[in-house]
Amino acid sequence: MTVQPPRIDRRPAQRAFHGHLFEDPYEWLREKESPEVLAHLGAENDYAEASTAHLGPLRETVYEEIRARTRETDLSVPERRGDWWYFARTVEGGAHQSFCRVPAATTGDLLADWTPPVVEPGTPMPGEQVLLDADAEAAKHSFYALGSFDVAEDGSLLAWAEDTTGDERFVLRVKDLVTGAVLADEIPGVFYGAFLSPDARSVYYTVVDDAWRPHQVRRHELGTPVAEDVVVAQEDDPGLWLGAGLSADRRWILLEAACSEYSEVRLLPADDPGAEPRVVLPRTDRVLYEAEPFLLGGREQILLTHDHEAPDSRVSLMDPADLGRPVAQVALRDVVPAVPGERVHGCAVTAGHLVVSVRAGTTLRVRLVPLAALAADPAAAAVEPAFGEELYTATVAAAEFDAPVVRLSYTSFTTPPRVYDVFAAGATGDDDALPAEPLLRREATVLGGYDPADYTVERDWATAADGTRIPVSLVRRADLDPSVPAPVLQYAYGSYEHSTDPAFSVSRLSLLDRGVVWAVAHVRGGGELGRSWYEHGKKLHKANTFTDFVAVTDHLAARPDVDERRILVMGGSAGGLLVGAVLNLAPEKYCGALAAVPFVDPLTSILDPSLPLTALEWEEWGNPIEDPHVYRYMREYSPYENVGARPYPPVLAVTSLHDTRVLYVEPAKWVAALRERSTSGHPVLLRCEMAGGHGGASGRYAQWRDTAWEYAWVLDQMGLAGA
Repeated sequence: MTVQPPRIDRRPAQRAFHGHLFEDPYEWLREKESPEVLAHLGAENDYAEASTAHLGPLRETVYEEIRARTRETDLSVPERRGDWWYFARTVEGGAHQSFCRVPAATTGDLLADWTPPVVEPGTPMPGEQVLLDADAEAAKHSFYALGSFDVAEDGSLLAWAEDTTGDERFVLRVKDLVTGAVLADEIPGVFYGAFLSPDARSVYYTVVDDAWRPHQVRRHELGTPVAEDVVVAQEDDPGLWLGAGLSADRRWILLEAACSEYSEVRLLPADDPGAEPRVVLPRTDRVLYEAEPFLLGGREQILLTHDHEAPDSRVSLMDPADLGRPVAQVALRDVVPAVPGERVHGCAVTAGHLVVSVRAGTTLRVRLVPLAALAADPAAAAVEPAFGEELYTATVAAAEFDAPVVRLSYTSFTTPPRVYDVFAAGATGDDDALPAEPLLRREATVLGGYDPADYTVERDWATAADGTRIPVSLVRRADLDPSVPAPVLQYAYGSYEHSTDPAFSVSRLSLLDRGVVWAVAHVRGGGELGRSWYEHGKKLHKANTFTDFVAVTDHLAARPDVDERRILVMGGSAGGLLVGAVLNLAPEKYCGALAAVPFVDPLTSILDPSLPLTALEWEEWGNPIEDPHVYRYMREYSPYENVGARPYPPVLAVTSLHDTRVLYVEPAKWVAALRERSTSGHPVLLRCEMAGGHGGASGRYAQWRDTAWEYAWVLDQMGLAGA
């Protein structure tokens, strides 16, 4: 018996802008609280389950493979802060982490004092304290996620914020780590990133406006009514978000108003929170920058990571006497000058070093500049830890101001995540006693006999219609016969200057071991090749993102080791927009399409400033409300509005009811339109997580099951369901 999809009524609705009238018969699905809409989403889930019932055994197999390869009872590498080592435990059967600490010794032997203690999985350490058992808290709810976790500098208090619905509105709480008591202070409706003041007497937090834009930073004095909380800063420009944090040396509160194109940072003394914040560079200069005040040779300096006269950014020193002046009047001394082809992503400060994150040759890497050398020569040479792979990702995991070590995270497509500690030369005056090379503290364990030599990674290049070369990363099993064409899962994101960097995935092994080639198309709109790569894939250049992807598909299809009939497109969020646009451009090139929380009705959303994040999105897509040209351009690529009589492949769309970033209604409408217009007769499925947000369900086991569900569907479209 053939399973039939839910019936979806067409109901009259119109959208009128700039002389254009759009008929939108499925807009009624936006009524989230409507019993009829909820019943429809439930029917979609039932249809998706019934249509794929034959994949139940494969889903269970893939789930068990993921679980069998994962060390379920495990822990993170302890990180030292002050007098404590902090780490997190996971236990078999537990979906969330338990956050712990043990006392740290200070003997004067730097190598010993900064060598993490050996903590055994499942075995408590002497003096171990559990700060927060997130697994126990999650057991009380159908959804659980943390948005903040901060311990006071003296280790006396913990501030954390939790979301129990998936809508990313958090409740902030504070715990006395000496007595174990949770304080009466409880603040609902906070955003990410709350933190305690250096004196542990107050907590700073951010709240959002009705459009889900972070617009206020508030200070709550512990023990006082929440109604008396002070608004430290407010951002009234609907196109900017507001955030706050502490400077590395914890002397300053940093208040940042920003978008992806420019920013404005204000400095507030941490010991005088009632003072008037001082602007670093005014927003009218439209400079995109980050600021870090610190002492260099006993003299106050401002470290700027900025794009003034440097599209890929540079790092400069600024005299505090120039605070608030236009950038043209500021004498900037370069520490990391602009280098063609190298994108500077950020710079951290420790007591002994600058730690610079740089993208070169598409890969993220870390460089260290000793402050002692910097004081004498602003152009002091940087040192970059070397690694043996061509394609990898190295990032700063921790750079505590007073620590003699910098902690790095490292991974690649075939190397499980590693943690390295680098003893920064020149930080202690006793360099001969410290190791010069990065110390490997941990490599994530992959159970079941994983061997990276069983897999290969290749960098290929496709060519777009305008001649632009597009990098492509390919991962496969090493023992695949190159003379036998293989199926390909082609993935991309391509927005917000977000790069799809090399990273290891346990779940991906279930695809690779069945002969699937994982291909990442590093299309324009991402950041893999610098700021211009992003600029040429946004606003009125957005179509490059989609045509680049199709060009990569054509390039792969022409390879003798690729089966052109079994290429499947996959993307999520803005990458889901890519999936929808690509299917409208070339549906016949793909054997299936997996779109996770897909942004497939972008024009409707961007035209409504009352929706979450809409005004902030204008910097990425343009403002179609004010600009008819932007409206026309977006209308030409909007997936939902351009669904036509085409032979669409099988489609699986995944969404969450409480997603506040991409509302569930977008894929719901898109699926309805695809079913109505597709000429192929292939099934179009919608799975809606009824207790989740933008990241889907909470907890690792639920996420593994969701991944297994999706991968089983992918394998089925490739004819590998029996593999």
